[in-house]
Amino acid sequence: MAKVKIKDLVEEILNPFLSENGLELYNVEFVKEGKEWFLRVYIDKAEGAEEEYISTDDCELVSRFLSERLDESDPIEQNYYLEISSPGMDRVLLKEKDYVRYAGKQVEVNLYQSIDGKKMLTGELVGVVEGNLVIMDEKANRLEIPMSKVAKTKLAVIF
Repeated sequence: MAKVKIKDLVEEILNPFLSENGLELYNVEFVKEGKEWFLRVYIDKAEGAEEEYISTDDCELVSRFLSERLDESDPIEQNYYLEISSPGMDRVLLKEKDYVRYAGKQVEVNLYQSIDGKKMLTGELVGVVEGNLVIMDEKANRLEIPMSKVAKTKLAVIF
């Protein structure tokens, strides 16, 4: 089964269950590392949930549910390891809704090509406006970076 179809299948199986449990699907990866295949499912608390962080109990709940459903239909030909986890404090922003949800948070932006001699920028996320990632740097300068130049945006971990 194609990787995209596996992602779609996992999403179809999980979304109603996650919604019922105050969770949401953050991302799905089906990847080969060495000789082994991994189905990695990243879950998050639903926006507006009382608790902010994913617990090991949340991961176990989802793992048991998804494992049972996948065992029933057996849609994946090769052997694989199922991993359920949180996207982490330094989560990569993947979808437009992530940029909306985390507006106002500090981010690290990796670029494909340097801008003013820098391939990594940090600042407060404003959002995505007309195809540009907008952040406010430490000097309160508004930076607009074409999304085509952005390799990765992730939340900055600040202690």
